[in-house]
Amino acid sequence: QTKTGIALLYDEVSENAYDIRLKLTKEVLTIQKQDVVCVSGSDHSANHRTVTLRRQPVGGLGLSIKGGAEHKVPVVVSKIFKDQAAEQTGMLFIGDAIIQVNGINVESATHEEVVHLLRNAGDEVTITVQYLREAPSFLKLPLGSPGPSSDHSSGASSPLFDSGLHLNGNSTNTAPSSPSSPIANEPKYEKRWLDALSVPLSMARISRYKTGTDKLRSNAFEVLALDGVSTGILQFYTAQESADWLRAVSTNISDLTLQNMKMANKCCSPSDQVIHMGWVNERLEGTDSSQLYKFKFLALKGSSFYIFSTPPVSTLDWVRAEKIYNLCEVLFKIHKLWLADDCWLQANLYLGIHQDFDLEDQRPYCFSVMAGHGKSHYFNVELGSELAMWEKSFQRAIFLEVQRTGSKTYMCSWQGDTLCFTVDFALGFTCFDSKTKNVLWRFKFSQLKGSSDDGKTKVKLLFQNLDTKQIETKELEFQDLTAVLHCIHSFIAAKVASVDPVFIDSQSIARKYMYSN
Repeated sequence: QTKTGIALLYDEVSENAYDIRLKLTKEVLTIQKQDVVCVSGSDHSANHRTVTLRRQPVGGLGLSIKGGAEHKVPVVVSKIFKDQAAEQTGMLFIGDAIIQVNGINVESATHEEVVHLLRNAGDEVTITVQYLREAPSFLKLPLGSPGPSSDHSSGASSPLFDSGLHLNGNSTNTAPSSPSSPIANEPKYEKRWLDALSVPLSMARISRYKTGTDKLRSNAFEVLALDGVSTGILQFYTAQESADWLRAVSTNISDLTLQNMKMANKCCSPSDQVIHMGWVNERLEGTDSSQLYKFKFLALKGSSFYIFSTPPVSTLDWVRAEKIYNLCEVLFKIHKLWLADDCWLQANLYLGIHQDFDLEDQRPYCFSVMAGHGKSHYFNVELGSELAMWEKSFQRAIFLEVQRTGSKTYMCSWQGDTLCFTVDFALGFTCFDSKTKNVLWRFKFSQLKGSSDDGKTKVKLLFQNLDTKQIETKELEFQDLTAVLHCIHSFIAAKVASVDPVFIDSQSIARKYMYSN
């Protein structure tokens, strides 16, 4: 199914926006620009057309013009009046830039100079025109077919006035002249939307932010292809249109990602399947507190969480990830959601989400992934649906990995003794002597009633003795305490999920708020 619509292409350098047409298919987003094309007859130069107009006693030249050098734009035809001279030629269109009038070049002429020339050019006026494909939107030229133009743009609504040349100029001829009509063998022209740029959506990414800032573009976004080709900044007339297009493009990108995952999974063993992958923005902590974001491609595959700078395309690419973490030892955490009125701060307070990061970050839909040795990555996605998808996928990938692994054992020490601490999906927690293998103590997951740590290496685990109901404290010291605590969290969450999957779903912050909105 193809989606089409009119939008603006914003040029950051000139700060002008141009009318374009978007065409979205399952695999490609195409940008179209209007142009005048020769549809029949011999055409020597499609770019330039030379047209002779015969001024009529009623209606004059039958057109209006806008623009001029004082506005840094060419003078363009802004209206063509029905059944009058300009329309009868079949060769003039709204949006045509006037290049010459009776052989005089007017490309750098002011509006008034061109009006004066046209009004005083006699009964036969020969003009050379070229269709202005990138007419700035402030000219407010009507789009679509070159048919009759309703007189709706007045000086009040437009930064540039229409100057009507449908009134009589200084015509010496009072008898009605024969109308300017196209001759049989003359070329025929039509205004059409032509493909200007096609952006493949496979592995493409979307950005709603001004480059290098936390400023969200108003009703606008940019789509970047895998090879770096950009659509440029696509601006929409309303927030609703912008949201619709953002959702439509994002959905097609997600569908193609799913296809790529299925292809990749054909080459992987059942224990090494890709669960989810996609683009995110990673926040880089700048030295001068300026928060820069960089595009990163994340993947959850088999037992690992991967961070790439560019997506893995072949099986060999998986080894060149920037970072690879074991899924049992990472902790996924949602940081921010924007609810209605963009009041994510209220949402945080209401939901009791810990705000570990400063509040200056203005991006919604953020999550962090904490790994061993206190390493932490802070990510942002463009849509709430993406945040919900990452939350669900991390849960699923971690639970699968816990069930596959079954148990994880860590070396630890207490009071000079080297011990082994095992977290086991079936048995719970076991501590044994590393040399003699003698079991020192064992507790089920349900017996763990609390824990506290020094933030470095030492942890106290509080277990309830099933017989005495007394709390027993076990103190251990680990080289990488964070990894062990994350592993305990992963195993307990997976255990709860296996017993009560509905409970896990009810804890989903992102999905809860997506559906309530």
